[in-house]
Amino acid sequence: MARPLMRGKTQKGWTDPGFNDKNWYGVAVKDMPKNILIATINEPVKQHETFKPVRIFKTPKGEQVIDFGQNLVGWVKFKVSGKAGDTIRLSHAEVLDKPGDFYTDNLRSAKSQDTYVLSGNGEETFEPHFTWQGFRFVKVEGYKGTINPDDFTAITLYSDMKPTGSFTCSNAMINQLQHNIQWGQKGNFLDVPTDCPQRDERLGWTGDAQVFSRTASYNMNVKNFFDKWLKDVAADQYSSGSVPFVIPDVVKRAGTEPGGSTGWADVSTIVPWNMYLAYGDKRILEDQYSSMKAWVDYMQHKSKNNLWNTGDHFGDWLFYSVNDDNSGESAITSKYLIAQCFYAYSTGLLVNAAKVLGKTDDVGYYSALQAKVKDAFLREYVTPNGLISSDTQTAYVLALQFDMLPEDLRQQAAARLVSNVERYGNHLTTGFLGTPYLCHVLSRFGYTDVAYRLLLQDTYPSWLYPVKMGATTIWERWDGIRPDGSFEAASMNSFNHYSYGAIGDWMYRVVAGIDTKTDTPGYKHIIIKPHTGGNFTYANADYETIYGKVSSHWKLENNAFSLDVEVPVNTTATIYVPVKDGDVVSESGKPLTGLKTADGYAIVDAGSGVYHFSVGR
Repeated sequence: MARPLMRGKTQKGWTDPGFNDKNWYGVAVKDMPKNILIATINEPVKQHETFKPVRIFKTPKGEQVIDFGQNLVGWVKFKVSGKAGDTIRLSHAEVLDKPGDFYTDNLRSAKSQDTYVLSGNGEETFEPHFTWQGFRFVKVEGYKGTINPDDFTAITLYSDMKPTGSFTCSNAMINQLQHNIQWGQKGNFLDVPTDCPQRDERLGWTGDAQVFSRTASYNMNVKNFFDKWLKDVAADQYSSGSVPFVIPDVVKRAGTEPGGSTGWADVSTIVPWNMYLAYGDKRILEDQYSSMKAWVDYMQHKSKNNLWNTGDHFGDWLFYSVNDDNSGESAITSKYLIAQCFYAYSTGLLVNAAKVLGKTDDVGYYSALQAKVKDAFLREYVTPNGLISSDTQTAYVLALQFDMLPEDLRQQAAARLVSNVERYGNHLTTGFLGTPYLCHVLSRFGYTDVAYRLLLQDTYPSWLYPVKMGATTIWERWDGIRPDGSFEAASMNSFNHYSYGAIGDWMYRVVAGIDTKTDTPGYKHIIIKPHTGGNFTYANADYETIYGKVSSHWKLENNAFSLDVEVPVNTTATIYVPVKDGDVVSESGKPLTGLKTADGYAIVDAGSGVYHFSVGR
C-alpha cells in the first residue's frame, strides 16, 4: 500500500479523489505464488457496539484511566483540542492489578498503544483504522484538563456474523457466563478465529477453534466464517497430512512442520462435521474431505500396531495443576492416551463424512481402522476391570465421549468420573480438550445433577469463578486472577480466550435441550429435550435455524413444570417432556393420551407450530 512521504503529519485531502500523490512512496510489485489464493466468502469485519465510559478515575499510581465496563476488541475514538505538537497516548489493558493500577504485563511485547499528535486546528477527532486492541481499561496520557466522557467512545470490531442464539435462565451468574461466552466469541472472530486479541499473538490456533465450534454455531451464524477458514486449513495443511498449530500458518519455518498435535490438528475433521450438523450443507464435507482423510492417514502412518504414541502434543492444555505435585493432585492425563482417543474420533468422523458423500470403499476401510484403534486403546490404557491408566476426569470423559470402551465398562467408568469430581470437592480439573465434553458425558450417563453441580461451582477451578471475580469475557486460565488478587504467569494469561466457553454448547443442547439428529442435520428434524436441575426455576433458549426460529422455554413454578416450544416451518420435532409416574401432560390445556414414555420423559412427535405443554396430576 502506498503511504505518505511525511509520516506523522496528515496531508490535507489525501483520502479524496484527485489528491496529488507524486511525493508518496511508490507501490512495490512482487511476484508471489497464486496457487493457493482463496476467494473470501465470509462476512467482512465491521464496527458493531459502542461503549461510553462507565467511570473515569485515577489509580493509586496517579494514572488517569477510563473504564468502559466491558472487555472488548476494537479501538477508542476520541475528540480533543490543543496546540500543534501536543501528544495524546492511549494505552490499553484488560484488567487492573491488586492495588488497582493499570496492568499490561500479560500483553508481553505488545505495546497496545495509540499515539496522536495534534495539528492545533481546533477540535480534532482521532480514530484508528489499521489496528485493533483488546481492552476494557484505557490509560490516557498527555490530555490537558479533565476528561469529558462524552469525548471518548470504545467501538467494537468483529466479523459481521448474524446473531442466531440466545440463552437465559433464573441464575444471574449463569446469564453472565453466557454473556462472557458471547463476548469472547465476538472479540476473537475477526476474519479468523484468533486465540486472543490483546497480546503479541492473535493467531488462529486450531485447537481453540475446534473445541468452541459447536458453541459458536449456536451464538452466531458462523457457516461462511468457518467455510472460508477451513479452506485455509486445507491450503496450509502439510503434504504429510499434518495440520499446523495455527491457521494461517505464520509460525512455519523453512524445513519444519510445526503441527500434528492431537486435538489441534483434529480441527480438520471436527469442525467440518460440526458445521454439517449445524447447517445441513454437505458441501462443506465435499470441500474438506481430502483434508479430513489426509489427517487420518497421517495418524495411521505415525502409528505402530494401530497405536499412536509418538509426536509432540499439547495434551489437555491448561488442566488443573498445583505447583507442588508431590501430593498427586495435578490432573495429569497422558498425552498419548488423549491422542489415541482423538485418533479414533477423527477416524469415525471421516467414516460419517464418507457415508454422507457415498464413498462406500472408504466407509468400509476406515470403519475397520477405527475398530482397530479402539482395540489398541483398550490393550494399552485400560485394565480388565475398566480402570484407565490416567485416572483423571479428562481420561474418562474422552473415553466415554468417543465410545472407546465396550458397553459393559461404560457405566462403571462414568461412576469413576463422578468419584473423581467428588474427590476434588465437586470441581472440574479438565483442560482445553476435556472440558467441552465433561458435562455432556455426565448427562449422557445419568449424572446431570453432577453436571449442574460443576456448572454452578463458583470457586477455583470452575466456570463461575471468573464471573465471581468480575470477568466480562472468558479467561484463558481457570485462575487468571487468583483469589488473593495476584495473577497467573504473565507469559500466558489472557482474559479474552473463548475455549472454556465451550460449556455454552451444553447449556443450549442439554439445559434447554435444543439439538439436531445426525441423520437429519441442520435442524430438519429437531430434538427438544430439556434437563432440569441446579435449582433453576426457568431456562429459555431460542435459536435461528436455516428454517426459522426454534424455541425451548421451560419453567418450574410451585412444583409444576411447563414447556413452551416453537418448531419452525418445514421441520419436525421430537419433544421430550419431563414427567414422573402419575403425571398428566397437557398441550394448550388439553390432556394428551397414549404418549410413549422413556427415562423420565413423555415423548411427543410434532410438526411446525407453537406448543404449550404443562405437567400435572
